[in-house]
Amino acid sequence: MKFDHLQGSIVAMVTPFREDGSVHFDVLTQLLERQIAGGTDGILALGTTGEYSTMTHEEDAAVVEHTIRVVNGRVPVMVGSGSNCTATQIEKSVEYQNMGADALLLIAPYYNKANTEGMYRHFAETADAVHVPCILYNVPGRTGCSIPVSVVERLSKHPNITGIKEASGDMSYVMKIAHCVTPDFQLYSGNDDITVPVMAAGGSGVISVYANVMPAMCHQIVADWLSGRHSQALANHLKYLKLMNDLFLEVNPIPVKTAMNLMGLNVGPMRLPLCEMGKEHEAILRETMKEAGLL
Repeated sequence: MKFDHLQGSIVAMVTPFREDGSVHFDVLTQLLERQIAGGTDGILALGTTGEYSTMTHEEDAAVVEHTIRVVNGRVPVMVGSGSNCTATQIEKSVEYQNMGADALLLIAPYYNKANTEGMYRHFAETADAVHVPCILYNVPGRTGCSIPVSVVERLSKHPNITGIKEASGDMSYVMKIAHCVTPDFQLYSGNDDITVPVMAAGGSGVISVYANVMPAMCHQIVADWLSGRHSQALANHLKYLKLMNDLFLEVNPIPVKTAMNLMGLNVGPMRLPLCEMGKEHEAILRETMKEAGLL
């Protein structure tokens, strides 16, 4: 399935685990079906929310294979293939492309904190090695570095780099790269709480954590905005803003997996060094979920 020019709500999937820590593929199937039934426009496997950083390469590949097989072309599947080692990123990108990924999500090189030219080459050489669309992933809160505006400008002209997931939460940065948006380069919000403002700056939708708990509403907010029903989109965005924010009371995906378990979705635990949510924060999240009609 083509990913080019995708607009809408793309869910950043959690990876469900059994109590022994193994991937729970039966639950993953159920979650994927739930997303598709809820109108989700695209699936992201192995994003930050999917805890790929604590999974083996074999587990990563198994999740990708399972996701692509279950989705079966009904919506596009994007796969996080990023690494702070460019050679590893290229290797994983080629592998996931060959497995049938419709697009790849490429994170900024964390820990290394490359200079501007190194940052550019990290993305450009990966995009040169594959033929499926590549989406940049700017998340400085995780990586310790931001993709410089000048690098986004250069990469937006690369024929195989077709967008950016902007997850800094910095609307000033969003506005500085908004002029890069063209029919061939999309801007996606990586923060649920500013989805509508990012779309007002030319964004095509959101790559969402919130969609794990309310897929239909996340889809509706984006669809309403893109269809010109701006007041309705904003009203729903504000209605569920507290829930979106409370899903980040602790580091992602601790709160969203907690919420999904409270909803009976049986996504299981996190992998260390992430662990169960603190009781005080869980109580706040429970109350917000009740207000949102989820409990």
